[in-house]
Amino acid sequence: MDLNYFLELGINGALSGLMYSLVAMGIVLIYKSSSVPNLAQGALTMVGAYVVLAFADTLHAPIWLAIPMAMLTMCGLGIGIERVALRRLAGRPVVMILMMTLGLDIFLRATTLAISGGTARPMKIGISDEPLFLGPLLLNRSYVVGAIVALALFAFFVLFFRTRRGTVLRAISDDYMASWSVGISVERGVALSWALSSLTATAAGVLWGSIQGVDQSLSLLLLKGITVAVLGGMDSLGGAILAGIGLGAFEAVASGVLDPMLGGGSRDLVVAVVLILTIMLRPHGLFGRHDIERL
Repeated sequence: MDLNYFLELGINGALSGLMYSLVAMGIVLIYKSSSVPNLAQGALTMVGAYVVLAFADTLHAPIWLAIPMAMLTMCGLGIGIERVALRRLAGRPVVMILMMTLGLDIFLRATTLAISGGTARPMKIGISDEPLFLGPLLLNRSYVVGAIVALALFAFFVLFFRTRRGTVLRAISDDYMASWSVGISVERGVALSWALSSLTATAAGVLWGSIQGVDQSLSLLLLKGITVAVLGGMDSLGGAILAGIGLGAFEAVASGVLDPMLGGGSRDLVVAVVLILTIMLRPHGLFGRHDIERL
């Protein structure tokens, strides 16, 4: 194993880590605006990919049109989730809302698979399978595109939270009752955060679906997303980006070393160890506030 091999692993890992950040950003958006740890983000990622396929296959929409149509549909789903499932829990203990999001994850996965079946389906979004060359290094073109999308969405959300609406969402996260007392519509704010999170989940589902196919395994990206969110800080979008880069590179290099010794399958082990150690040693993450509760 030479230096170029590890550089190639690390760079491709960092790029894939930025794609993990897409899932993490959805988790952070909801936590940042409503203090709710969302365990349904993996299922939303899977559902978003299936909705794109539904528009492309059933309505024969071109993929460039199916994706924004699916994003709008998923925004509507996010608003519906807040209205039907979460609005009655406003102001209740966080553990109750946490269990509700876990129930949503199970419900969304089961419903989607019951409708579409469990067979993996390919998703072609026009990204070539040919690698990109960075000197002697080969980069995965899909990872490069995914990283660009993640950075673009990050820039959009940073600007969004500087607007009046973004400031309102941060106020809601800090104190529900105080926000209600000054006339802020907490329900609308939380619904908006779920809509934005669902949009981000769709982007993640499309990009990962184009790489590994669309099936229930997309929902397992929740583990990577939560690890990135916790490592970066549950209320930090910038932390999600930096933690995604670091986790992706570390996961790739570590698995490159461990897989030959263990026979493969070490990626999820590495991520699980990082998550456990982060919660034990620095539960507020690298860039989060110190008063963030453990998951």
